[in-house]
Amino acid sequence: MATQPPKLSGKGFAPISFLSEVIGELRKVTWPSRQETTRLTIMVLALSIIIGIFLGLFDMLFARFFSILSNS
Repeated sequence: MATQPPKLSGKGFAPISFLSEVIGELRKVTWPSRQETTRLTIMVLALSIIIGIFLGLFDMLFARFFSILSNS
């Protein structure tokens, strides 16, 4: 059985209520430590560089392949 969405009051959207609920939810979040954030950032940057190099080499190979193909 599907749950029904909450019914809005006659006022519609209440920005103050919304912001207080957002703040309440953000207090429940478990934030990563500075060390974990730094480690994960370095991992993302390293992986991005590795994938960028791989795609660049792959692109060069395809460019040369099609260059050779078009000159034949």
